[in-house]
Amino acid sequence: MPFGIKAIDERLPEGGLALGALHEVAGAGTGAVDGTAAALCTVGIAGRTQGRVLWCVTRQDLFAPALAQAGLTPDRVIYVEAGNEKSVLACFEEALRYRKLGAVVAEVAHLSMTASRRLQLAAEDSGVIGLALRRWRRQAEAADFGLPTATTTRWRINVLPSTSLPVPGIGRARWGLELIRCAATFELEACDAKGRLALASTLAYRPTQAAQART
Repeated sequence: MPFGIKAIDERLPEGGLALGALHEVAGAGTGAVDGTAAALCTVGIAGRTQGRVLWCVTRQDLFAPALAQAGLTPDRVIYVEAGNEKSVLACFEEALRYRKLGAVVAEVAHLSMTASRRLQLAAEDSGVIGLALRRWRRQAEAADFGLPTATTTRWRINVLPSTSLPVPGIGRARWGLELIRCAATFELEACDAKGRLALASTLAYRPTQAAQART
């Protein structure tokens, strides 16, 4: 599933995110802002798949209108609220074996090599894309993010200043995406209503020569 952005797709095997594989997404820090960006990026990826999306959580705190703005409408999402992270991982693995889902997302603070291998094998068997969204409510929970996992790709996302507008107002949100294993970083405009990212352009709202002359 290509991003449609050459700079990213050429870094990925076969020119896009592999379906039938496990991918890992996390905020660059432990704060809520970067964590929200990581969640919305995950939403955009899941939203571009075909079929229902199963989303496994320990606590239901997702805002459906925000998901819809990033490309995933409420009628496509099935929520599974598990009691603890062990149960989330069990539901994640079981759901990945169901071939008729478009994507499976699970919010987890920890992801071991053993657990990620099981999830990767389940995704390979069904052809369904698995998205492990690393969410931390305490800074100590982020300590193991640098440890190896069996995920096909690992993304880290941070929030950048929004796109400038020629008039007062708030422009489209921008993110910094880091593809960790490939040591590549990208500055992108956040997901639109169809789940698509766009390269952040420094030229989009540059003043004309006439405007610069008046200044």
